[in-house]
Amino acid sequence: MDIRNVNPHRLVHAVAEELKKIDVIKYPYRVPIKTGVCCERPFQQKDFWYVRCAAIMRQLYLRGPLGVSRLRTHFGKRRRRGHAPAKHMKAGGKFIRTMLQQLEHAGLVKKVEKPRKGRMLTPAGIRLLHQTAKKLVKENE
Repeated sequence: MDIRNVNPHRLVHAVAEELKKIDVIKYPYRVPIKTGVCCERPFQQKDFWYVRCAAIMRQLYLRGPLGVSRLRTHFGKRRRRGHAPAKHMKAGGKFIRTMLQQLEHAGLVKKVEKPRKGRMLTPAGIRLLHQTAKKLVKENE
């Protein structure tokens, strides 16, 4: 079962529900945070931390070993600059790094040096994505 055949939005939210069951992965701050210079407001969702962790896992599955810089570019947004034209800005790196560290402690992600330096999913992380995708496919049938 390939996760490319599953609706990404539904997959990310289903994996986020599975990540809530892991004790190591939790929101480390007391107050809501903005996730980058491009954001005008903090997240309104209560479970945004788990959703973003699941989205990071999906990106690591699809695009191979990735570092914080490439993930910052992927999760960045358009920044409104008043009368000046809008520009793409990268997302904040600290919260992405913290999420990757939590996923590492949970045993779902590991650091690699080859073929490209960065982080990639472990077999446990791939298994979690595949099992969740299978559940979603069975629900649709």
